[in-house]
Amino acid sequence: MSAAKDPAKSQETRTKLLEGALRTLTEQGIAKASARNIAAAAGVNQALVFYHYGSVDDLLAAACRHGTEQRVSLYRERLAGIESFAGLLAFGREMHEREREAGHVAVLGQLLAGAQTQPRLAAATAAGLALWIEEIEKVLTRVLSASPLGEFTDPVGLARAVGASFVGLELYEGVDPAGTERALNSLEQLSVLVTAVEDLGPLAQRAVRHRLRRTRP
Repeated sequence: MSAAKDPAKSQETRTKLLEGALRTLTEQGIAKASARNIAAAAGVNQALVFYHYGSVDDLLAAACRHGTEQRVSLYRERLAGIESFAGLLAFGREMHEREREAGHVAVLGQLLAGAQTQPRLAAATAAGLALWIEEIEKVLTRVLSASPLGEFTDPVGLARAVGASFVGLELYEGVDPAGTERALNSLEQLSVLVTAVEDLGPLAQRAVRHRLRRTRP
């Protein structure tokens, strides 16, 4: 049976190309993400890029989804166990460190750069970020349901705000590490305030809700 007709061999080659594309983005950047460089990183013939994916853009889009699905799967169980804002922020800081050291922050930066001019890559990058946002939304919905602040917040919008904030901080760290650390510390301080409100007694929580209802548009 030829490699082209062998499903297992074909899938192996596709996976090598996906990993090769991610490695190229990490080590050489979006400007160097050519069929030749990706194939070299994958250890396969350049023609296989087009045979399996049609174009470099389509391969990069598939690599974006592939990489994100791997990362989200790695953290999904941990996210499912988070029960507080403080826990979510602690997870975010830990994940930030791990993803930076593994080179995935660099990949995200390259994908976002390429997405500005390549519609297919933009759609794939947005879909990849949506996988993260979906998991964050689950955490926020769970946490807010037990919080006196839950009535006044939108988990869907807040999940996108949190996702955008962490993406921005990951990229911002490259030019201002101290500023990024200070921003993360400020978020942790905010979580302390939220926890303090949640720890108030029933009467105090009722007063907080009343006050928030009066100021809500």
